[in-house]
Amino acid sequence: MANRWELRRSLMLPPGQGLLYWHVLLGDEPDAVAIVQEAQARLGGLSGLDLVPLTHIHLTVLVAGYSHEITSAQVDEMAREAGRELAEAEPISVTLGRVLYHPEAIILAAQPAERLAPLLEAARTATRAVTGQEGRLAHDSWTPHVTVAYSSANGPAAPIINALGKRLPDREVTVHSLSLVAQDGPETTWEWQPLAEVRLDSA
Repeated sequence: MANRWELRRSLMLPPGQGLLYWHVLLGDEPDAVAIVQEAQARLGGLSGLDLVPLTHIHLTVLVAGYSHEITSAQVDEMAREAGRELAEAEPISVTLGRVLYHPEAIILAAQPAERLAPLLEAARTATRAVTGQEGRLAHDSWTPHVTVAYSSANGPAAPIINALGKRLPDREVTVHSLSLVAQDGPETTWEWQPLAEVRLDSA
C-alpha cells in the first residue's frame, strides 16, 4: 500500500479552492451503507487506513473542473443539461460485493459497470456543453466503484487482503440520482457541498 495523501500532496488545493465532481451519493442508501460498514468493521484495528465516512460514501462519475472556476449559473445549466440527457432513464440497480485493491485505496466494484455508462455520458455531455471542457476521469480508466478506505501509509497489503478477502456478501444498490458536488480544499477534510441533483425517477 502507498500513502495516498503523501503522493497527492502537490495536488492538494487550499481552502477556498476545490473541485466540482459528478458523484452518485450513497450515504442515504441503506444497502450501500451496510456493505461499506461491514467492510470497515473487518478492517478495524488495522493501521494506515482512513475510512470513508458513511455519510460520504459515493461513486465518482466525472471530475467536471475546478469548483472556483465554474459559476453557480453554470452548475444549474449543467444539471439541466444532464437532466435532459437522462430524461428517459430509470433508477439503476448495481451489485456491490467484489473487493478490489489499489495501492491508494480499497474499493467495492459496482457491477455490471455498463449499466452506469449513461451517467458518465450525461455528465460528459453536460460538462462539455456548458464549460467547453471535457471533464476528466478520477482515474486512468473508469471502473465504477465505492471506496471503503484510503491508504494513509506505506506498507504491505497482505494484512488488509487477509482481513477483507476478495468478496463480501453481495448487496444490490439502486442509484436514484446523479449529483454535482463541490469539494473545498484538501480531500482529507471532506468539505463537501452538494450543489445540484438530477433525479432518475422524476417521471
